[in-house]
Amino acid sequence: MPNDFYEFFCPVKIIAGLTALEHAPHELSVRDSSRALIITDAGIKAAGLLEHVLVVFNKSQVEIAAVFDQVPPDSSMTAVKEIANFYRQHRCDSIIAVGGGSVIDTSKAVNILVSEGGDDLLAYSGVGCLIRPLKPLFVVPTTAGTGSEVTAIAIINDTKNERKVAFGSHFLFPDVAILDPRMMLSLPPHITAMTAMDALTHACEAAIGLAKNPISDAYAHGAIKKISQNIMKVMENPKGINGRMELAEAATMAGIAFSNSLVGVVHSLGHSVGAICHLPHGMCMSIFLPCALEYNLEVSRDEIADLLLPLVGPEAYAQAPGHQRAENAIRVIRDMRDELYQHCQLPRTLQETGKVKKDQFESIARAALNDGSIIFNAKEVDFDDAMALLESAWC
Repeated sequence: MPNDFYEFFCPVKIIAGLTALEHAPHELSVRDSSRALIITDAGIKAAGLLEHVLVVFNKSQVEIAAVFDQVPPDSSMTAVKEIANFYRQHRCDSIIAVGGGSVIDTSKAVNILVSEGGDDLLAYSGVGCLIRPLKPLFVVPTTAGTGSEVTAIAIINDTKNERKVAFGSHFLFPDVAILDPRMMLSLPPHITAMTAMDALTHACEAAIGLAKNPISDAYAHGAIKKISQNIMKVMENPKGINGRMELAEAATMAGIAFSNSLVGVVHSLGHSVGAICHLPHGMCMSIFLPCALEYNLEVSRDEIADLLLPLVGPEAYAQAPGHQRAENAIRVIRDMRDELYQHCQLPRTLQETGKVKKDQFESIARAALNDGSIIFNAKEVDFDDAMALLESAWC
């Protein structure tokens, strides 16, 4: 049944292509920015990717006032407070996030503190706690997965309480997302695989959840098509500009989709495993996606069947009997994971990670039930269901 009412909103300006970075200084200047802080991590700096950004500001009126390059892989409240103080010390007036999901979410959270003042980030957790625009925020993704460059959500690790804390507000949307394939050419195979599966999960959950709508469906299905057609090409030819650009666009399109239709139990379980077992988010998404699709078959068979078309193309879709299309879509995703495992040993099960123990299942399940994503899953999930999904993902 179609929704009686839905909203769709994406105010982020997207600049994409081989010369996308060169447009950043102008875009900042028209937003009255003159002293930008770059937030990134040590890996980005070591890979030399930061130089691509710095060089375009050499002759610009916008100054890079400071660079913070120590964002941890799984950012925390402590890191956010430290960077906010760094921003203030250098009298910055805007932020450029250069990195993957952790860097982007950290930058969003930093923007909350430097715009609102203080250092109590938890005061702004949840949805709708921000009531005014924040400082200019530009995002330069270096992975094609999170879609955080076009979402109004940030997830920050509360290490003290072993939980992921969500922040949601239309004011968290970045001003500009810059998709430049030069920033992704050196991405290692296992991170390429993880982030692509992250984007695929965003698109699939957006296409089957309770808040789906016709516009989010168009973005979600478009993202799935780009990923299915290009992920193996990129794994075999990592320096291919076209393939990298396709995956970057797919991640952004999936981000636009799930920012409007939200996600479900894959993310609830993934957030919980990530917080408790310290697994990368994209790895968790890849592990739980087919299990969750199977769980939702009872109520979302038609929507899951529709995923087969962008996954395999019109000819293969037409040859599949209608009553088998949903199961075929899930099989294709499992086959994709198997192929990625052959390329880079991306774990397909919790057991293969070597970091999850069965005696953690109860804690993970209870944490998942308290994760906001679970509200929008197509099929209701209780404790026993969450435990069964964890068992399904074990081996």
